[in-house]
Amino acid sequence: MIDTEALSCQELVELVTDYLEGALGERDVRAFDAHLAVCDGCTEYLEQMRTTIRLVGTLTPNDLTQAAQTALMQAFRDWKRSS
Repeated sequence: MIDTEALSCQELVELVTDYLEGALGERDVRAFDAHLAVCDGCTEYLEQMRTTIRLVGTLTPNDLTQAAQTALMQAFRDWKRSS
């Protein structure tokens, strides 16, 4: 459970997937929405995530070149190592 008063931008970023998938509890959704109400940066980040999901959801494996596929996989591996 998240304290509404203490929800930081970093916490919001960490929870954005659960928020978009409807996996947060009611209290956490309220904290998330309260943060969005006062943080333009996080509101923009959420909209960027929604746009990315919408656009990526339309891609098929044939839409990516092998080089693009390799670059994306490497970026994902680098991200996983750093977290």
